[in-house]
Amino acid sequence: MSRETQVVGFRVGRETYGIPIASLHEIVRVPEITAVPDAPAYMEGVINLRGKIVSVLDLHKRFGKSATPLHRRSRILVVEHKGRLAGMIVDEASEVIKIPESEIEPAPGMMQEGGLDCVTGLGKYLGRLIILLDVGKILEFRQTATPESASDTAVGTTGKAAAQSAVAGKK
Repeated sequence: MSRETQVVGFRVGRETYGIPIASLHEIVRVPEITAVPDAPAYMEGVINLRGKIVSVLDLHKRFGKSATPLHRRSRILVVEHKGRLAGMIVDEASEVIKIPESEIEPAPGMMQEGGLDCVTGLGKYLGRLIILLDVGKILEFRQTATPESASDTAVGTTGKAAAQSAVAGKK
């Protein structure tokens, strides 16, 4: 009997992605989002999820794509990472996918070198490729390259603190 990896499948644009099912807290419709000043461009803001403030980021923007308007199938995947909740806007949450471990390939080296370090592998499922993601790396604060950031070695520390605040919704 082969081992399987269970992931929650979702779409962002035309691609199907998957995150470990253990990371998922819940899937919700997109409520009103309160913008947060001075947040990274991919952070949409925060939501009130039954009394808990949850930071929400747009995966289109996080993956370097243009933002698309929300539609009736848009959802927020609320994930738990390091004991904190964060939301990720996706175009559609589809299904729980069980991928045999023998059908999962590691991420190609070019993806890692190109800055897509959140991709952990590629799963083959019913003739489709599922891009497997590391939730922790998606939620890491990513400083865009600016002349100031390139010369400032303290940015990494500042960025990490900002990411922790962003994930906590305390920005």
